[in-house]
Amino acid sequence: MVSFDNTENAFKAKSDKDLKRSYQLFKLIGNPTLVNFGAFFTPIALNIGFKGLIKNTIFKQFVGGEDIHDCSKTIAELGKYNIGTILDYSVEGKESETDFDHCLEETLQTIKKAKDDKNIPFCVFKVTGLARFALLEKVSANASLTEDETKEWNRVQQRVERICEAAWAAGKPVFIDAEESWIQAAIDQLADDNMERFNKQMVIVYNTYQLYRKDRLDFLRTTVEHAIAKNYKVGAKLVRGAYMEKERKRAAEKGYASPIQNSKEDSDRDYNKALEYCVEHIDHMALCAGTHNEKSSLHLLSLMSHKGIDKADKRIYFSQLLGMSDHISYNLSLSGYNVAKYVPYGPVKDVLPYLIRRARENTSVKGQTGRELSLIIKEKKRRKK
Repeated sequence: MVSFDNTENAFKAKSDKDLKRSYQLFKLIGNPTLVNFGAFFTPIALNIGFKGLIKNTIFKQFVGGEDIHDCSKTIAELGKYNIGTILDYSVEGKESETDFDHCLEETLQTIKKAKDDKNIPFCVFKVTGLARFALLEKVSANASLTEDETKEWNRVQQRVERICEAAWAAGKPVFIDAEESWIQAAIDQLADDNMERFNKQMVIVYNTYQLYRKDRLDFLRTTVEHAIAKNYKVGAKLVRGAYMEKERKRAAEKGYASPIQNSKEDSDRDYNKALEYCVEHIDHMALCAGTHNEKSSLHLLSLMSHKGIDKADKRIYFSQLLGMSDHISYNLSLSGYNVAKYVPYGPVKDVLPYLIRRARENTSVKGQTGRELSLIIKEKKRRKK
């Protein structure tokens, strides 16, 4: 069995200096007061000339570089340990057509780079990088669109289709990330339409299923059943979710039932049931288990073993974020399983929203930061001996 306590494997790629930086960062992230202060102060620090400090600390831990070329070192370093890279253009909060077209071109460039690089097994994009949030909200609510909005929605559909078609032509699968529940229906529609078009022979397009939502397990099952009936394959990236506090707050403010599970145990239960369902139907789909949860990772190993699925079967991947859960990523890859890291990139000022969200996520997920710190401390002691 794979042991996630093996810190020698987990931190093979980290120098003593890297390990020290990670220790200091996770100590800070473990303090909600400091995280909130950092969220306020970091944009100011960037504006008054502290870009180098930011780039050499939190940026270096969680981001691959400022552009695709900058990520080459990270891609090669991960590749040494048979860990793939998923290049993620993590610029958020843009709203103009020019920005959307730029994000389209950037995503197409990641596919072009991935085409001839075995160390980049997937590409990824967020639909909010290609469309206005308010438009996605309106489409998701089945609201009537104006003539201009209909044309705008058509442009969004064309952008998504161009990305999926480029991925199909390159033979490189692409993930469509999940987002807030009140815009997710539009994203699901785009994902389903493109899966039906491009997933006839192999899985090229993946939708993302957030299992911290009460309805996603049933939605996953319905999606697969529909695909089987229509003779195409489903790409499923399973995650727990990244917008829990925002989701609950909005539900309370607007007076509707929260879509989020009542407890972490409920999320864990549905996540593991989704893994079971995907493995059981693996002949009709491909699975990427995006998780930092050790128990779910071990559960998937057990399911693969029970069904006789080879470790290196490309239909099943494990994935974690760059800078986090290396004890899962490296121990799995060194044991022969398929692993890929999400590697965000973009200009420092533009990825700050991503970095702040990442820091807050670590603070809010019970035990996440403590587990990272305990493993780093264990490895530091091992190296001293």
